[in-house]
Amino acid sequence: MPAAEPTRAPDAAAPAAAWVRFAPLLLVAAVALVYANSLRVPFLLDDRSAIQENPSITDLGRLGPVLAPAGTTTAGRPLLNLSFALNYAVGGRSVVGYHVANLAIHALATLALFGLVRRTLRLPQSPAGAGDDAPAFWVALLWAVHPLLTGAVTYLSQRAESLMALWYLVTLYAFARAATSTHPARWLAISVVAAAAGMATKEVMMTAPIVVLLYDRVFVADGFRSALGRRRWYYVGLAATWALLAWLMISSHLGDRDVGFRAGDDWLFYAYTQCRVVVSYVRLALVPYPLVFDYGQEILLRSWVDAAPYLPLVLAGLVAVGWAFRRGRAAAGFLGAAFFIVLAPTSSFVPVMGQPMAESRMYLPLAALVALVVLASHRWLGRRAGLGLGLVALALAAGTVQRNEDYRSALHLWAETVRRSPQSSRGHYNLANELVAAGRSAEAVAHYETALALKPDLVPAHNNLANELAKLPGREADALAHYEAALRLQPDLVAAHENAAQLLWQLPGRRSEALPHLEAVTRLRPDSAGAWLALADELARLPGRADESIPCYERALQLRPDLAEAHNNLANRLARVPGRMPEALEHYEAALRLRPDFVEAHYNYANKLANLPGRLPDAVRHYEAALRLNPRLPEAHKNLALALANLGQLDAAAAHLETALQLRPGYPEARALLDQVRAAQGR
Repeated sequence: MPAAEPTRAPDAAAPAAAWVRFAPLLLVAAVALVYANSLRVPFLLDDRSAIQENPSITDLGRLGPVLAPAGTTTAGRPLLNLSFALNYAVGGRSVVGYHVANLAIHALATLALFGLVRRTLRLPQSPAGAGDDAPAFWVALLWAVHPLLTGAVTYLSQRAESLMALWYLVTLYAFARAATSTHPARWLAISVVAAAAGMATKEVMMTAPIVVLLYDRVFVADGFRSALGRRRWYYVGLAATWALLAWLMISSHLGDRDVGFRAGDDWLFYAYTQCRVVVSYVRLALVPYPLVFDYGQEILLRSWVDAAPYLPLVLAGLVAVGWAFRRGRAAAGFLGAAFFIVLAPTSSFVPVMGQPMAESRMYLPLAALVALVVLASHRWLGRRAGLGLGLVALALAAGTVQRNEDYRSALHLWAETVRRSPQSSRGHYNLANELVAAGRSAEAVAHYETALALKPDLVPAHNNLANELAKLPGREADALAHYEAALRLQPDLVAAHENAAQLLWQLPGRRSEALPHLEAVTRLRPDSAGAWLALADELARLPGRADESIPCYERALQLRPDLAEAHNNLANRLARVPGRMPEALEHYEAALRLRPDFVEAHYNYANKLANLPGRLPDAVRHYEAALRLNPRLPEAHKNLALALANLGQLDAAAAHLETALQLRPGYPEARALLDQVRAAQGR
């Protein structure tokens, strides 16, 4: 590659303050201290898909699934998934290991930022060419301990943001090193490799080639033409990483994650909203309170009138960036432009409808704002700025420690989310879920209802609220109404069909209404043996439709031959069909091979054997097996007594009949049979 422009050698700079020599160690120590209380934070929300229920991370030896995960939030992000797989290989799903990895990534990103700023300040076109390392230290420290970053560090599945930012910073750092190196090619190669790694981590990395070119223009080259001309093949390599990203986005079906353009005005509403979001990000960078885990979709603005208070502020920021370039403040212009460019993929007009605002997205853009503040303070105050910046760092560190406490449990985190953002339907919904898990059903009902008041089409809230109402006496009708609402909105919601069927089956006079729901489940999940078994059991209970249960039982057993209950229930039906008794006996035997302690199968099998010529001894054996497993079955005692009496064992028959009468006083069939046995004994 062509050599970079000649620059001042780093060792020509003025000597740094003694304490700055320990900057890397101090920065790592700061990260460790402020995030020490995050190591026991549990898995939360998307962590379930990314880690807990992600089968692709469980076998590092099979790199195919690891690098091409499907059906998880890591789809299209192979290096992110690989990092989780490495975690799993070391410590399984122990949460501490994942937090240690997140902290290590954050510490490395902090060091990369320190190195980048330090190298940049030593470049000839830097506004602070004296080589003072203190500004670089303060930029890295304030950024590292800022509470706004907890969303990308403490929340495990947001490793996507911090890992991508690490690659982004390494891309820029390697380019900065190339600018002062006598062998720039190797550093430029490292920069391209880091860019490719970032593309394989998160889609926001798409902005990196643009920011690198702008960095080149501001701090190294004389202009864009010079930059592209001198490092033509380097920029070709950077551009090639876009092809990798495009392939990953297409192959991972990014639209399935509620990202991208859709029909209607969603993109316009999203663009309006981002005016408010960008202003909120800047405010939280300056005053990081209140921090909210999930802002929900309720922050969407539906008209330009709603966006009017925020749009002038965003435009003013963009104008300020242009003004900085025109007035020779290129470094400030670069930082402002980098802030907007890095945010552009998620904070422009391309909708990310599931989460219009997420604090984790500020992980990298915050570095540009912090650098602006630090460099401005050093420009105005010189070394005297250190005291003020140190106090700010202490305040930010305390805020980060406190923010990590909000994550100590999912219940506490969602309670804080609702307290700080009461308009978030998703916040109320997730808080309700955690309250259910904690056994606080009444409180959960209230939050489900609030979630639905905010967002009436929140399907899971209808279903889960119905589940809780179904447990309350007298609220069955309300529960069914919410199941019906869920199914109107999402007719293929299997859980709502199953739950509605279960509730209807329990209500007097409404059992037949459960059947359509069970049939829907088998249509939606034709490979679910449990669904076919449930449908078969319901058909078997309905007058005139019992024989329809047979093919359903048979389908269940095709899918799961080890379902002892299906074998038993199918045998019961086959035994009633002329000519199919041999098949029924085979299924009873299959059920008992699978479950030798299956009381009902022993009893049913014995009943059938008792009516077959020459099989009374076998019937006795199965009645006795059933009673060994459950001695408190009066019908089994009575039927065993009848079989014993027919075999001439009158004393044993009488004993079982007496037991049956003890278990069920006044049992008429047992009393009549006992009288007959005693009469026979008297002869």
